Amino acid sequence: MRDHEEKYPMCDEQDLARWAKAKISRRAFGGGAMAAGAVACAPIEAGADTAMATGGLTERMVSFDAPGGTMDGFFVHPAGTRSPLVLFWPDIAGLRESKRQMARRLAGEGYAVFVANPYYRDVAGQQFEDFADFAANGGWDKARQWRPKLDAEAIQADARAATAWLDTQDGVDRSRGIGTQGYCMGGPFTVWSVAAVPRMKAAASFHGGGLVREAESSPHRMLREDAHYLIAVAENDDAKDPSAKTAFRAAMDEAGSKGEVEVYAADHGWCVPDSPAYDEAEAERAWARLLATYAAAL
Repeated sequence: MRDHEEKYPMCDEQDLARWAKAKISRRAFGGGAMAAGAVACAPIEAGADTAMATGGLTERMVSFDAPGGTMDGFFVHPAGTRSPLVLFWPDIAGLRESKRQMARRLAGEGYAVFVANPYYRDVAGQQFEDFADFAANGGWDKARQWRPKLDAEAIQADARAATAWLDTQDGVDRSRGIGTQGYCMGGPFTVWSVAAVPRMKAAASFHGGGLVREAESSPHRMLREDAHYLIAVAENDDAKDPSAKTAFRAAMDEAGSKGEVEVYAADHGWCVPDSPAYDEAEAERAWARLLATYAAAL
């Protein structure tokens, strides 16, 4: 978790090359509840409100003004009601079907979920079909150009803009706290987001990189006493920098923050169904902790 802000802390370029060389088969979204949910999810037209009969959800692609231009993403929420808002930061491969499916599952638990396109300053919408597509078709080179713009200041500005716009939407309960979750490079985005948006009460990072850095903008230096933090660490990331989890836990204690820092028995990417490291058992355990964190904080 320790690295400079301009780098890609945990997605290893050699790993991506190895996955591409192995010609990863494109997953059809893991087993268990994720696979069952995928069957019910049909594509929708951008900008259309679509009530899903099987899940009672409304989903659409949305866009709005933000400091970096026109921010876009996928918004899904329970139909006909107002629900607590969750800002969802994808991993390095960005907005794609596996992330939309994860958002649908969370919406089915009673949350209004916005999956941000983190690269909106450069490109709109989905850029890669899945993680295999990212690994095999120049994803690293593209992300190398887009990712350096996403420092703490930019992400905090995006979080403020996104939550302000989403608060105007009928599906959002503005009387409740806001949660945020992120994967890989999105992990630190969650902590920065909570620091920027007073109504945000929970940040969940899954195999997140760069949570402990030297800079003053390091996520571990920006914790809030009134927020909950769920820091789920991959075992191979922990092996690279075992002191990072200890430093983050110490920062939480100093700030008086609630939450947990835990190393899971799985490798980087284990929570994401189209990742070659996907581990269903540990992903479900992390999912249960996410729901418990939101239940307590929001």
